[in-house]
Amino acid sequence: MAGSEKIADKKNYKRERIMEAASQLFSEKSFHEVMMEDVAKMASIAKGTLYNYFASKEDLYFSIMLIRMTNLISSLKSRIKEERTAIESLHSFVIHNYAFMVKYSCFFIMFQKDNLKAQNTRCAEFRERKNELTGTLKDIISEGIREKVFFTADPDFAAQVVLGSIYAAVNRAVSSSYSKEETDGERERLFDFILKGLSAGGPGKKLPLENKTLVITRTEEDSKDSAAMFSQCGAGVVLFPTLEVVPPESWEDFDSAIKEFGKTDILIFTSTNSVKMFIKRCSALGFKPNYSGIKVLAVGKKTFSVCSENGIKVSMYPKEFSAAGLLAELKENEVKGKNIFIPGSAIARKELPDSLKEMGAVVRTAAVYNTSVPSEETVSLYRGKLQSIRPDIFIFTSPSSFRNFLQIMEVKEVNKYFEGMVVAAIGPSTAREIESSGLQVDILPKEYTMEGILSALTEYFLTGKTA
Repeated sequence: MAGSEKIADKKNYKRERIMEAASQLFSEKSFHEVMMEDVAKMASIAKGTLYNYFASKEDLYFSIMLIRMTNLISSLKSRIKEERTAIESLHSFVIHNYAFMVKYSCFFIMFQKDNLKAQNTRCAEFRERKNELTGTLKDIISEGIREKVFFTADPDFAAQVVLGSIYAAVNRAVSSSYSKEETDGERERLFDFILKGLSAGGPGKKLPLENKTLVITRTEEDSKDSAAMFSQCGAGVVLFPTLEVVPPESWEDFDSAIKEFGKTDILIFTSTNSVKMFIKRCSALGFKPNYSGIKVLAVGKKTFSVCSENGIKVSMYPKEFSAAGLLAELKENEVKGKNIFIPGSAIARKELPDSLKEMGAVVRTAAVYNTSVPSEETVSLYRGKLQSIRPDIFIFTSPSSFRNFLQIMEVKEVNKYFEGMVVAAIGPSTAREIESSGLQVDILPKEYTMEGILSALTEYFLTGKTA
């Protein structure tokens, strides 16, 4: 079995080498100028060997076009499937399409030339793939229109314009031999440009949050990450960090738990901070966790992404971005008798571990971080700016962010302070904390993410509601 797999790998490697060599030649010359002898020479193989993989020059050409396009579409759909909003899906489509075309620049040049014969059967297959690519983008744009975050009237026209923008940007990167740093920056600028165009919906159309001033109350790092998408929809964004992530008062519980890590059946990360601080402490201890045989669960897409970036394979993350969502998807027989480890916040709610214990699991929790009010030095940089303006919208992302805001701004009369302002809560627990003060929550998104808040705010203002 191992021997046959080695042979298959060797054949795949050689096939890819031939396609890369041919792609370079087809990108530099016309179809008729390329000879199979040239391909064999560039691939450093015998001409006879070349025909073992491809029956003709036409077969080679269309194989390159079809295989590359099929791989692009497959990888795009895989990424988009994990996204929860039209804006996230558009981001994945633009970023990955751009990166793929830059990586396979010779294919991109062939693609742009489009030296295809209309009567050829395989040409029809390739055109079907192109239509599938365009259709995928049209579906994203149509979804954005339904979510009321895109305001184009014609998804087909918009899709063609977006694809044209992507390929123009790829052409610039390829022709200018951009470095990785340059392409990374360019593709994000490209997405910003496309998103703003779709959000604006054309000349004379207003952005959904135009002339609105919005306050984000998260950690300084998280606030900066979130600010861009609100700015792209026209809002003036004020960052006001109400939280600072710090180590727990003691690592005793975690260090004790990590000694028993080998007995863990299920590892649950409830936030990006829990992942980052877990990794940081393990590194400080010189401990390298072995995740094989462990089912890793993540609450929220961002948590999932941080796990992936650090080589931690996630088995599941819930459709609803909350501990309740995770519990809803877990079955009793999946956790009964299992050893579950939850590294998290020192002030984490007990709902998740208590519910898992009721389902028969053996649960161990340990603090890997705490949150505190930022230092006066940090807060003073933002307090003055907030006092000089009157915001239209406040976004609170945790019960602590609301409590700390009241403390920092010394708010005594809560309803009076927020009078005439739109108050958004990222999820039910945050909403409950806000409403316990007697203040009404205007925005509670269907999906407990910043993207969900953006969609909810857009619909809120489009329907003409006022706080």
